[in-house]
Amino acid sequence: MVPHLITALTGPINELEQRVLDSMPAIERWFRLEWMEHTPPFYASVDVRNAGFKLSPVSTRLFPSAWNNLTPEMVPLAVQAAMAAIEKICPEARNLLVVPKNGPHSLAYLDNLVQLRRIFNMAGLNVRLGSIDPALKKTTTVELQNGESVTLEPVIRGKRRLGLKDFDPCTILLNNDLSAGVPGILEEIFEQYLLPPLHAGWPTRRKSKHFKAYEEVAKRLGKLLGVDPWLINPLFDKCEEVDLDQDSGMECLRSQVDVVLTRVRRKYKEYGIKEKPFVVVKADHGTHELGIVTVRDAKDMQALADHVKTLVKNRQTPLMPHGFMVQEGVMTQERVNNAVAEPVIYTMDRYVVGGFYRVHAGRGVDEALNAPGADYVPLAFEHSTQLPQPGVKPGASLPNRFYMYGVVGRLAMLAASYELEATDPEAEVYD
Repeated sequence: MVPHLITALTGPINELEQRVLDSMPAIERWFRLEWMEHTPPFYASVDVRNAGFKLSPVSTRLFPSAWNNLTPEMVPLAVQAAMAAIEKICPEARNLLVVPKNGPHSLAYLDNLVQLRRIFNMAGLNVRLGSIDPALKKTTTVELQNGESVTLEPVIRGKRRLGLKDFDPCTILLNNDLSAGVPGILEEIFEQYLLPPLHAGWPTRRKSKHFKAYEEVAKRLGKLLGVDPWLINPLFDKCEEVDLDQDSGMECLRSQVDVVLTRVRRKYKEYGIKEKPFVVVKADHGTHELGIVTVRDAKDMQALADHVKTLVKNRQTPLMPHGFMVQEGVMTQERVNNAVAEPVIYTMDRYVVGGFYRVHAGRGVDEALNAPGADYVPLAFEHSTQLPQPGVKPGASLPNRFYMYGVVGRLAMLAASYELEATDPEAEVYD
């Protein structure tokens, strides 16, 4: 199934595509030099939005699930990337312990664990799944619809190591974003590699810090390409520790929405864009009961205020103060079977290993698609190669478009690298 790109064959996105293709050697060299100085996140997934006039990431996950949506053709790329990553971190590694998120688990999430197990097994490791969920008291095996099975075992914590009965891993791979906090069982592990590190989890991580780092690298890549970095970078602002019980909390959100919308309107005017600008209000870390809210004007802002009042009124306990990010909304101009779609890029080490389209028939072009009811369609290619096709008219080649998505995905991955360096509690500080 080949996605239908409805992006017009003229305009900024195709000019950007041409610039990216013309600058391919310079871009690859730039990334190579960056990876000499910075360590990529072990793995990541990046949600990318193509508005037809700009292309940018809107979310970067450092504990990605949904690996089961990668096609069998993509698995060899993931295996090679896993080999490269493990070779750098622990070349003598034999055993890998994968720690999933705490249950209960959907069948789709268990399929994701099977895919991760397959990738690292083919990379030459013995792989077992160890749960830190206090509710899992004994080894549990779940049979899946495809005939495979998943065995989850309760972890055993030693003085300085984590493992399973008769299984001592060199490396521990977290597939758990720690949104409920860092459990003590994962702290002070000094003799094993913990990937990603604990400070990549939501107790430490902030989306606004990630997009601040992304803004920095987008400016530098924009300079290299000779394009306005706004074409690949969503504008944003933040409100720290918003207390939704208080009027001051809503006032901060209202003010920041106004600031970001004004900046976006200015850019739309500069480029002659006729679409209505919008922003997205979302939690600055993890998720929040408020969800992800699209705001286009004062009427939407009032609807947000009413939604907050309803949330506060119907609770037994008060809402805890939480940080929020106000991000420029990037609409999507892509469709699969006439449903709104957005590409999701998967990376491991410094490599793009695959991806898929997230498709949601019930959502609009200016709404979040990562919601119940979403379907997943593999990134498909008209040709057998995933390599770019120089010389093809901009907007007419899917491999060229996907190469551009991969550049934006790697740029987000580089931003995550900067972000993790800045928040590393064990980083050496030089005066």
